[in-house]
Amino acid sequence: MPRVIDLRRPAAVWKEQDVIEGRKVDTFVTIFLTTGCWWSAKKGCLMCGYNADSTPKVKEEHLQAQLAQAMERYDGEAMVKLYTSGSFLDEKEIPLSFREEVFSAFGDAERILFESRAEFVTPEALDGLDRRSQIAIGLESANEDVLRQCVRKGFTVNDYQRAAEALASAGLPLRTYLLLKPPFLTERAAVEDAVMSIAYASKYSESVSVNPVNVQRGTVVESLFRRGDYRPPWLWSLVEVLRRGKAVSECRLMSSPSGGGTVRGVHNCDACDRKILEAVQRFSFEQDLAELDGLECGCRDEWTALMDVQGTMGTTVDVARHLSNELEFD
Repeated sequence: MPRVIDLRRPAAVWKEQDVIEGRKVDTFVTIFLTTGCWWSAKKGCLMCGYNADSTPKVKEEHLQAQLAQAMERYDGEAMVKLYTSGSFLDEKEIPLSFREEVFSAFGDAERILFESRAEFVTPEALDGLDRRSQIAIGLESANEDVLRQCVRKGFTVNDYQRAAEALASAGLPLRTYLLLKPPFLTERAAVEDAVMSIAYASKYSESVSVNPVNVQRGTVVESLFRRGDYRPPWLWSLVEVLRRGKAVSECRLMSSPSGGGTVRGVHNCDACDRKILEAVQRFSFEQDLAELDGLECGCRDEWTALMDVQGTMGTTVDVARHLSNELEFD
């Protein structure tokens, strides 16, 4: 039976915490159901399944109804995050008139963060934009080959830099998303790519968020995962990236993994996943590397061996799953 989508309800609403200029603040988050990302409709990123929560049937009246429903749960949180399946600055996805309505509705918020692909971040689009805005751009990797072949992002590092410079000229803060372990990279190559990308992106950003790949349904990554040709990154890799990344970062470094501790998300083993995820969360707020000290588990030896063996074997497959012949996961 096909899934019934209520066009008048947001895809999700929840509350969490984030940081504004060094202060931990309560944060209100909503995901609008929209027409979706134009790039996903054309080719799409290999790991992204967010367009599942989109439909061309959405009209501005539906977005207005979604906003009204979201506002019923808004309690004046200082930070508001507005997510879509694509780009908040794409006027075909979010009409300009509705964008202005959203800013007006959240009049009590100090900061309103939303996401956009780089091609929509232009001086013209930023002119007159609400000064409380913070724009998040998914660069994913500062390596052009990784961006093209392992992510299929649909824009270049130069496109990101142009957008970042436009934001700087407009006096608006940038949050950059980086991907940890896109497909076709070994565990070690993924760590090196993320650290290099932090050093590059932090020069343009108020904050950099390291997003470990989680296996989303209907994606190329899921097809690789199902046949054992892809494993989400180890939590040990994330800890390594945060440790080394902090040393080269010029801004706040954070990570809030989706699906952490599950077989489809960043994970180690049942014995240490929760402890390490909690340490990562504390580090993301406090920026104190001491939060990552003392993390030990027997599975670290397996991760250490994998960091070398994949390169020696010339493979990026999930070695442990192939050895155990466990090649089916829901």
